[in-house]
Amino acid sequence: MGVGRFVYTPILPLMHTQAGLSAGAGASLATANYAGYLVGALGGILAPVLVRSHAVLRACLLLLTGTLAAMPLTHSTAVWSLLRLAAGVASALVFVVAAGSLLDHLREHPPHLSGWAFGGVGGGIALSGLLVLVVRPVADWRAAWWAAAVLAALLAAASWNLRPEQAPVAVAGGRGARPRTHRWFAALFVGYTLEGVGYIIAGTFLVAAVGQGSPGWVGSGAWVLVGLAAVPSAALWARLGRRWSRPGLLLTALVVQAVGIALPALVGGTAAALGSAVLFGATFIGVSTLALAVGAHLRFPRSVALLTAGYSVGQILGPLIVAPLLRHGYHRALLPAALVVLAAAAAAGVLRIGFPHHMVASGHTDVDQQRESTEDARCAGAGPEHAPPHPAN
Repeated sequence: MGVGRFVYTPILPLMHTQAGLSAGAGASLATANYAGYLVGALGGILAPVLVRSHAVLRACLLLLTGTLAAMPLTHSTAVWSLLRLAAGVASALVFVVAAGSLLDHLREHPPHLSGWAFGGVGGGIALSGLLVLVVRPVADWRAAWWAAAVLAALLAAASWNLRPEQAPVAVAGGRGARPRTHRWFAALFVGYTLEGVGYIIAGTFLVAAVGQGSPGWVGSGAWVLVGLAAVPSAALWARLGRRWSRPGLLLTALVVQAVGIALPALVGGTAAALGSAVLFGATFIGVSTLALAVGAHLRFPRSVALLTAGYSVGQILGPLIVAPLLRHGYHRALLPAALVVLAAAAAAGVLRIGFPHHMVASGHTDVDQQRESTEDARCAGAGPEHAPPHPAN
């Protein structure tokens, strides 16, 4: 799923120079993919039976691989948009099934294990960047897409027999009264939606922006670093969240991410580009881990589903917002993205004011809370960076 969804980022510069893809059309293709992801996530919410189906998993693995292989067969922007839309739907459903299986079968295991598993998305990002880095000197954009399809096919074969989650068993008895946490959840929702806008701008255009002012290998190399930094990030932030305040960690991660996004636009050079990649990769999954854990801690009804919806809408809006700036180069998109992420950090700062760190709801045990958080994550279709790898405190 990491390859199928994110390989577009390192291939975008090749399509721009070799396939005649304009900057505006590149943003539109990104938006189509994110819209498809939202559709797939909503499918997981509205039809939970999808997340427990071997057939759905296998069909989506085949569809995702097929969309990669079909990209070089046309020069039509409309067809490319449809293919990326379909890839978004398939990647969301693949993740829904995988996350549901993971949370179901690792229920009794240490929480950091699922954090490492979600780091597989970072592994897919790293592999996609490495693939383009290898292909770029010897072949064109078509070969890059076909190579990505082969890689996705191999990974699909490895995950072909993944066991979906089992149907949930109804739990007798009520959950008791819920505490009123609306003001904190509102701040969290606003901040997480803004993060969706800022993160996806960088996630889509970082390689292209870096490539404009650096040697050819730096863009793809930076994307490899993004993936490598993302692999351990969910597990790391999960561990930190067991010792320190999650709202405080969320504020820290957002500020660090904003600095990383802004670096290539403000400083330039290879060192800044690679440093940006590490800071961005180390935080974007961590931010989602922390945000969803905070939502679970607040025990707001359907928090994962609501946060995921806001984040997904932010991803759709991000490329559209910066599209007018792309005529003057991709660097112009990074500064607005960093400012949006700083605005998300400001919302996280508000979240910290009077936050109920030791909230205990009447009749609502830690086991109940873990079960509710897990069930929300299964049904929400949360993105690769969206499934909480551990229960809230």
